Amino acid sequence: MEKNRLYCRAGDKVPDALDQMGYEVVLLSDKELSRNNLNQFDAIITGVRAYNTHTWMNKHYDKLMKYVNDGGNLIVQYNTSNQIGPVRAKIGPYNFNITRNRVTDETATVTFLKPEHPVFNFPNKITQEDFKGWVQERSIYHGGDTSGKFEKLIAMADPGEKSDDGSLLVAKYGKGWFTYTGLVFFRELPAGVPGAFRLLANIIALNKKKGF
Repeated sequence: MEKNRLYCRAGDKVPDALDQMGYEVVLLSDKELSRNNLNQFDAIITGVRAYNTHTWMNKHYDKLMKYVNDGGNLIVQYNTSNQIGPVRAKIGPYNFNITRNRVTDETATVTFLKPEHPVFNFPNKITQEDFKGWVQERSIYHGGDTSGKFEKLIAMADPGEKSDDGSLLVAKYGKGWFTYTGLVFFRELPAGVPGAFRLLANIIALNKKKGF
């Protein structure tokens, strides 16, 4: 039986999509994050703008990093970095910046920079077909690796723009994994885009050889 997935919600519908995918979803607040043993969860997924809108996330940094180091899987969806809602919290195990880079053309060509990476191979084989039918945009508020310790897995660009490789950053930390992604799962999953479901399932499976 699948273990729980933790989701620190910030106003999107990804938890509903995870439930539809067959995962057991537990929504945790500040108090519950403090009280729970995080090792019971296969993955922790933070909602979009979680670090912008929930200042209490700041105080759980050490606990979340220990969770990853011990073999957990922390997946952080996009946060904004601007005058309205800057990120003042530490988020990942290694330094990275949140930029304002984005790819707004939902049909932009996607290049797999490391096609052998588990993100593209387990439990689903991800191909160009999985990026067909996306709606509104590809990715927003990309990450900029300032530590040299993240794997940059995808490159893409709007027409006439320079290719950007910050939409999916993945790093091994201790026994576990940390991911920062600007890919707009919060749009694609409610829209029922199959490839988005398949790719997210692979990110969730990074630390466990457990298929979906």
